[in-house]
Amino acid sequence: MVWVWRFEKADGTETSPAVEPEEFTTQGDAESWIGEVWKELLDGGAEQVTLFEDDTEIYVMSLRAAAEA
Repeated sequence: MVWVWRFEKADGTETSPAVEPEEFTTQGDAESWIGEVWKELLDGGAEQVTLFEDDTEIYVMSLRAAAEA
């Protein structure tokens, strides 16, 4: 299994991330990574991210909401 993030603008269109992602072997590793770099991703133009396990969408998360928390 491979866990990957897709980076999106507010309207859901895909965008290039400000920080180059990697493929993760666990969901926890993927979530830890996003927790470390979300501010840089937001500053680089990504408004939200979608986590995938292989080709299955797991969830969408707003980076803007994290900034407001």
